[in-house]
Amino acid sequence: MKPLSRREFLRTASMLSAAVALPRVLRAQQGRSPNNRLNIAVVGVGGRGKNVVEGLSGENLVAFCDVDDVRAAATYSLHPEVGSDRRFRDYRQMLDKLGNQIDAVAVATPDHMHFPIAMAAISLGKHVFVEKPLTQTISETRRLAKAARDKGVATQMGNQGHAGDGCRLIKEWHAAGILGDVAEVHCWTDRPIWPQGVHAPDHSKMMPVIPAGLDWDLWLGVAAQREYDPAYLPFSWRGYWDFGTGALGDMGCHILDGAYYALELGSPTRVEAVSAGQTDISPPTASVVTYQFPARGTMPPVKLTWYDGGLQPSLPPDFETGRKLPKNGSLILGSKATVLSGAWYETVQIVPDAKMIELSASLPPRTIPRIEGGHFAEWIRACKGGTPAGSNFDYSSRLTEVALLSNLAIRARRAIDWDSGSLRVTNSDEANRFVTKEYRPGFGV
Repeated sequence: MKPLSRREFLRTASMLSAAVALPRVLRAQQGRSPNNRLNIAVVGVGGRGKNVVEGLSGENLVAFCDVDDVRAAATYSLHPEVGSDRRFRDYRQMLDKLGNQIDAVAVATPDHMHFPIAMAAISLGKHVFVEKPLTQTISETRRLAKAARDKGVATQMGNQGHAGDGCRLIKEWHAAGILGDVAEVHCWTDRPIWPQGVHAPDHSKMMPVIPAGLDWDLWLGVAAQREYDPAYLPFSWRGYWDFGTGALGDMGCHILDGAYYALELGSPTRVEAVSAGQTDISPPTASVVTYQFPARGTMPPVKLTWYDGGLQPSLPPDFETGRKLPKNGSLILGSKATVLSGAWYETVQIVPDAKMIELSASLPPRTIPRIEGGHFAEWIRACKGGTPAGSNFDYSSRLTEVALLSNLAIRARRAIDWDSGSLRVTNSDEANRFVTKEYRPGFGV
């Protein structure tokens, strides 16, 4: 087969990008019988939760839960079938009152409440979907994955790129030897796009008033009691250790996923972070985190470097002059070829263009099954007895663990040696403080 011309290549690349593009809102009802619907409850229906509700709206939505009536109002108005008697502020009351009418629960709350809500649902035998990151601490990832296995429920984390073509293409290319040996990966994000490196709000002059419609105590949930402040809500909670997981926790489960899946990375043995601007209560304004993954079978050790706060890696030596990296993405550098990907693996391409043209005739066939309808549809099918979702808790707990290990190194302010088997940092007792956390009583954890 003769090599593709540049015009033919660009047309092919364009078709590839379109084929692997991931819609931000995926409806679950395509291709299914309307008489075979799950009863689903959604916790957190404002913000990102609106997308979750829309993605699951082909099923039977039986209950909503949100601590903020104002933020939830748009979803309530769009779904009058979920009447006022099925709208709750407290997920515990929802599960207590309607538990026998619920098949599955989707969780789209701030990070610190993912674990207690998901664990409560799993304990009742409910299938569970949780937005990324799966949990706020590493110990929670292990506990949640074990509970799901023990109960035999269908699970999924909301890193939607895992259900797309992009991750699968990279894995197929790597397995076929197209990339050669991969020993270096770079991943980056423009996050944080919210304040980080901040101090506690100053209430010495005036005490903010809790907005009407917000149950502040329930919003705090398992976090320690404190006074309300608008610095936390509705978006900037990500910049506080008590509620969020920083830039890597927010985007790592998306951007790390392609390399983690394709290269079967497992658990790193060493993590080192260089960071700027962090405080005792808030993640850094920017960081560079280096992970060392050991060899896996015949695959060599991998050095994976993460950049946030607008930092990016150096361009590969053969990168086209004038070409820029996207604001969020990854580079997988093999001995034979380099892959450039978008944040959600909605686009994947061997670079430079000339290399893609050169290899186009030898790209392997698609051997990994593709997902019809996206990640919500994938989870729904799993709930109904189908194949487990790709980002089920057994997989996503390991991916989340990798993302969260960066925060141990950042908060301990030193390189850490990680023993995944014992769930311990072996060279820093200080870092082990952050493997787990304390919970405010009353939430069953």
